[in-house]
Amino acid sequence: MSVAGTYNTTVKSPMGDQTGTLTIVDNGDGTFKGSMAGGMGSMDIESGDIAGSTLSWKMNMTVPMPMTLDCEATVDGDTITGNVNAGAFGAMPLTGTRV
Repeated sequence: MSVAGTYNTTVKSPMGDQTGTLTIVDNGDGTFKGSMAGGMGSMDIESGDIAGSTLSWKMNMTVPMPMTLDCEATVDGDTITGNVNAGAFGAMPLTGTRV
């Protein structure tokens, strides 16, 4: 099954649960593009790599403070689970379900 799709996600952050929509577009060459949109705005996916069912990518957050987020997640059927690493704030669990 393709990892591409739209997922309703929750990231457990120090500021509480952050819900959003993660969109993944498979480029067909082991890379992907997309975005994460939520209550604090939208971030574009950068350096999106696909290794089997495991995804890794970066996002540049601007609100509430500028920071690069390093993300890794695994897609299993219609479920995505992983972590968003926010530097000094540590790894925050990410979960989601394909829409």
